[in-house]
Amino acid sequence: MLSLQYREDWGRILEPTVTQVRDLTQARRAAEALLSELARQGYGEATVFAILLAVEEGLNNAIRHGNGSDRSKTVEFAYEVSSEKTVVRITDEGCGFKPQNIPDPTADENLEKPTGRGITLMRAYMDEVVFSERGNENRMVKWNPEASKPRPEN
Repeated sequence: MLSLQYREDWGRILEPTVTQVRDLTQARRAAEALLSELARQGYGEATVFAILLAVEEGLNNAIRHGNGSDRSKTVEFAYEVSSEKTVVRITDEGCGFKPQNIPDPTADENLEKPTGRGITLMRAYMDEVVFSERGNENRMVKWNPEASKPRPEN
């Protein structure tokens, strides 16, 4: 059963596109569908890149770390795209984590570690990144800077 219940502190994704993914191949296909919608809504190349990078990191983290790459578990990928903003929600079946306990990847002792940069990248490229209290769900928002520009007439 899909969980799109109302959350007081997050608001509600009204008409989301929801996809269940179990592995990185399915995650890439789901991200490609999002790319099509971003293009349709008039997002610029830099904004599309930012959203795609954050979504790929979020899905990768949910599949690998949240679900432990267990194909019997799913990751719910929900998004809503308007011309003004994109809202993404990624939920895994894992036990969650505390984002504040993730070591700073820019600290000297972590610079050569091959992991630990995903959340930092998500926060750098999105306007909002919020994790649920349990830590198995995140919500990201990216405002479309092109939305305030006049649109060419067709």
